[in-house]
Amino acid sequence: MRYEGIVYRPPSEAGSLLIQATIGCPHNRCAFCGLYKDRKFRVRPVEDIKADLRAAREYYGEGVQSLFFPDGNTIVMKTEQLVDIIRYARSCFPYLERITVYGSARFVNKKSPEELGALKEAGLNRLHMGMESGDDVVLEKICKGTSSAEIISAGTKLKQAGIQVSEYFLAGVGGRIYSEQHAINSAKTLNAFSPEFIRLRTFFPHRGTPMYDAYKSGEFVLQTPHETLREVRLLLENLECEGSIFLSDHSNNYCNVNGLLPRDKALMIADLDELLTYDERLFRTPHKGVL
Repeated sequence: MRYEGIVYRPPSEAGSLLIQATIGCPHNRCAFCGLYKDRKFRVRPVEDIKADLRAAREYYGEGVQSLFFPDGNTIVMKTEQLVDIIRYARSCFPYLERITVYGSARFVNKKSPEELGALKEAGLNRLHMGMESGDDVVLEKICKGTSSAEIISAGTKLKQAGIQVSEYFLAGVGGRIYSEQHAINSAKTLNAFSPEFIRLRTFFPHRGTPMYDAYKSGEFVLQTPHETLREVRLLLENLECEGSIFLSDHSNNYCNVNGLLPRDKALMIADLDELLTYDERLFRTPHKGVL
């Protein structure tokens, strides 16, 4: 198996076989992200991907149960190529329960409903989509390259195709100025299609990114732990999703709040209210997360 550069994957894919299908990210202009700046985006040849799948089968045997195809935005691959490697993976690993890729709304929306249906039929189960925010002002400021309407369209299309949607909310990325609208409009966007998963992440500046420069110059002020927790509380207050699992599954968060919406909404808000009674000195200071 061959890997180029640092391979990134969601924490929920910790137990998955990782086979690079693409290198880098085709957008690669998000102001907060420093993950793929050292490489130019390209799709790996299908035969190379298949060779790595065969090598993985030789090494691990046929019992692999979950597979993630990095890098960023693997959904951008031509549909017939992605269908080909998904089917091949399932022939190599007959016990696979889940195949997952990254894909932003912009690139998901380039696929027709028929193409997404073909991917589902081939065996694509879940897509990780970095929404970050559902507020159009914040999306523009972080150079996400998409809009709330496009996020809703992509999420709706995926759900109609039967592909699970794992969405990410990036707490604090709007800063103090846009915190309220970031939370409320993100909830409105998520409510429009109720993704299967809503995953909480907390923003901190990555060295070498535009938002790091804004942080160092004082143009962007990091929120305090309590400010961030209040933002997450406001998001939860406004979420009306049906059957979405809310997860705080990353070490950079100030809270460990998890539950099923709408069933556990009040319990999660109560947990946040308790955390807001704690002295802020008990939390990591915001700048400790800066890379």
